[in-house]
Amino acid sequence: QVNFVVCQLFALLAAVWFRTYLHSSKTSPFIRHVVATLLGLYLALFCFGWYALHFVLQSGISYYIMIIIGVENMHKYCFVFALGYLTVCQITRVYIFDYGQYSADFSGPMMIITQKITSLAFEIHDGMFRKNEDLTPSQRCLAVRRMPSLLEYLSYNCNFMGILAGPLCSYKDYITFIEGRSYQLQQSEANGKEDTKYEQTDPSPNIAVAQKLLICGLSLLFHMTITKTLPVEYNIDDNFRATASWPVRFFYLYVSLMAARPKYYFAWTLADAINNAAGFGFRGYDKNGVTRWDLISNLRIQQIEFSTSFKMFLDNWNIQTALWLKRVCYERATFSPTIQTFILSAIWHGVYPGYYLTFLTGVLMTLAARAIRNNIRHYFVESPAVKLCYDIVTWMATQAAISYTVVPFVLLSVKPSFTFYSSCYFCLHIASILVLLVFPLKRTQKGSKKHESVQPVWSRKLEEESLLQKNNYSTTNNSFSQKQEITCRYQALKQ
Repeated sequence: QVNFVVCQLFALLAAVWFRTYLHSSKTSPFIRHVVATLLGLYLALFCFGWYALHFVLQSGISYYIMIIIGVENMHKYCFVFALGYLTVCQITRVYIFDYGQYSADFSGPMMIITQKITSLAFEIHDGMFRKNEDLTPSQRCLAVRRMPSLLEYLSYNCNFMGILAGPLCSYKDYITFIEGRSYQLQQSEANGKEDTKYEQTDPSPNIAVAQKLLICGLSLLFHMTITKTLPVEYNIDDNFRATASWPVRFFYLYVSLMAARPKYYFAWTLADAINNAAGFGFRGYDKNGVTRWDLISNLRIQQIEFSTSFKMFLDNWNIQTALWLKRVCYERATFSPTIQTFILSAIWHGVYPGYYLTFLTGVLMTLAARAIRNNIRHYFVESPAVKLCYDIVTWMATQAAISYTVVPFVLLSVKPSFTFYSSCYFCLHIASILVLLVFPLKRTQKGSKKHESVQPVWSRKLEEESLLQKNNYSTTNNSFSQKQEITCRYQALKQ
């Protein structure tokens, strides 16, 4: 864990140096790719020793599969291989080396690399094999139209900015950053062509980086002081269960799970700050003209802590992983997309039984929350006073449901997880099933609109927000890649 933090702090300094001395205006993309890759592999070697070879091996074999299999089926083979390789490594680490240990392990970076391998394979398949009219607007904009070189592929997977903690980014966004096209402005001419001769001065990420480092410091301080005094394991303590009242137990459940989150806030926010410090992550300007550096951000803390629905929590927690699940699984699933997505999420996270208990419980909670929201929410939104009461009640219910769901994720093993659930008499499991029996789920449309109608709320909200923001400011403020995405979405809507 110390190695991990030290390496991330070194990566932060390296990012500042990379942006200052290897800026795209001074250095060729080839040099930027080489340096980003070598620094990433050095950090991996320093942090994980020779286990870092797994990163190169997984990426190298996946690239070989892409080359020899061809664009028609490579996405399937790459998906099976990358996820299988990750699972084998997780089984080896968990059941041979250190079951239950929270220390930084080499399978953590492999989880991010697996996301990159699989998402890029699908993007190449979409761009080089499938017909344009068969793609959804988001697939059309993310589609990759040429095979990456080996250097570009390794740079994308193993660059120093994201090799240790991510977050996931699209291949097109990464290449746009490396080639220095992130801040170019396009001006639409009367003939419909795009004029890219105008360039904008690179906006400084310093303020965004400083703000995120402040959040990192507060999160680390909270984790070092409060988290240790509120262990999640105390929820299954025999004496506590025997003597504490139900309100006290649920209150402790909430505060103990809330105290477990700052370590994720620290790791993900620091990773985001590292990318921003290198100049990666710019997303345009808001309506007030303030720069937005949240293109690849992984969480929104305020919305997480004050979420009033399961939907809102999932919208703002581990955002890039949620989008990955949507792009490679949910919108491509032929049946039960919600269940398939949760199963894939469990497999990707690891082989601890607690993960599967959490995500199977999450299926119930998600479907029940969706049913309640669709059937009763509209009765409480007319009056501001009633809406406020509704929000308070749903906030309390959401925090209880989230805490109840993720306990096995922290406890890891079957026995303590069932001890906790049995001590609660499986109350929220039973309640979710009753809700699904009482409240009907809205039927989804069939045919070409199926995936649009059932698209996960956590991805739909993000894409709608992104599209709205980009449409408002693309003419004067947005980057080359963002404008390109708006254009293809607009053409898709016209079609």
